[in-house]
Amino acid sequence: MKVTIVGAGNMGAAFAKQLLKAGHQVSVTSKTADKATTLVAALPGATVASAASIAAADVIIAATGFTDSAAALKSLGDLTDKVVVDISNPLSADYMSLTLGHCTSAAEQIAAAVPGALVVKAFNTLFAQVLDAGADLGNGQKASVFVASDSDRGKQTVKALAESMGFDVVDAGGLKNARYLEPLGGLNVYFGYGAGLGTAIAPTWVHKA
Repeated sequence: MKVTIVGAGNMGAAFAKQLLKAGHQVSVTSKTADKATTLVAALPGATVASAASIAAADVIIAATGFTDSAAALKSLGDLTDKVVVDISNPLSADYMSLTLGHCTSAAEQIAAAVPGALVVKAFNTLFAQVLDAGADLGNGQKASVFVASDSDRGKQTVKALAESMGFDVVDAGGLKNARYLEPLGGLNVYFGYGAGLGTAIAPTWVHKA
């Protein structure tokens, strides 16, 4: 697939690495052009995103914090019928609580900001370090990617993308279920930082035989 990553931070870099490894075409854009250029220079095969590559993208991954996502996506132009992946969690400044919940979610807010886009909630329960290291958690376990969307095409596209990188995919239903996934992402952040377990952890859905 042709994938445009919006954001050149730790998550953006980890996505670019794993997507290239899986054989996808990757372009990167960021608020600061130098960051995208620096990341692309370190990853042979990746390119700096252009208007043409964004228009041709099969998937756009918003690898930014929640507060930056809507503006970053709007800056790309018309995203009607584009599959857009929201990986964000609406975290407080100290990362120990959520700023949204119960009656809405970051994903729903982003979907409202880019009407016409096929918004998919996914990857928000993975630390960048886990994504960068790959899906294998050891002992035969793979990290789970929970996927929620109101678009079947969007969901199936992101499912195929995650599976191509080796992840197990769990269908989490409609986009409103991001209201469940974002607290799970927040809990993972608490375990990693608040409880001091580090960032080599991820919630995984286990199917008992």
